[in-house]
Amino acid sequence: MDIRKLQKIVVNALEDIKGKDIEVINTTKLTSLFDRLVIATGDSNRQVKALARNVQDKVREAGAEIVSVEGEDAGEWVLVDLGDVVVHVMQPSVRAYYNLEELWQLTPAQRRKQQAEQAAAE
Repeated sequence: MDIRKLQKIVVNALEDIKGKDIEVINTTKLTSLFDRLVIATGDSNRQVKALARNVQDKVREAGAEIVSVEGEDAGEWVLVDLGDVVVHVMQPSVRAYYNLEELWQLTPAQRRKQQAEQAAAE
């Protein structure tokens, strides 16, 4: 399936269940493992699970494959691996703690520079 079509299906599925702060990160220049990272927030365990389940349902309906799903039992952070797209649905505190957006938007060289600047400032 075309990556743009899969990305649109994922984002629409998250919006359907009122996912918050949906962010799509193009990772093609950062890793060869996947092309897009989609991060969304759910306000409760129930909503996080519902968001992840809706993504899975909509992707299956479109005929795409789900590689794996992790974290559905707890509902604090559910990862849905669609191969070229990896979806993270998290509660706000978990999302703030792990800050995946910053991790995946910086190249390794930018990250080293940022860490050096922070160390120099301390």
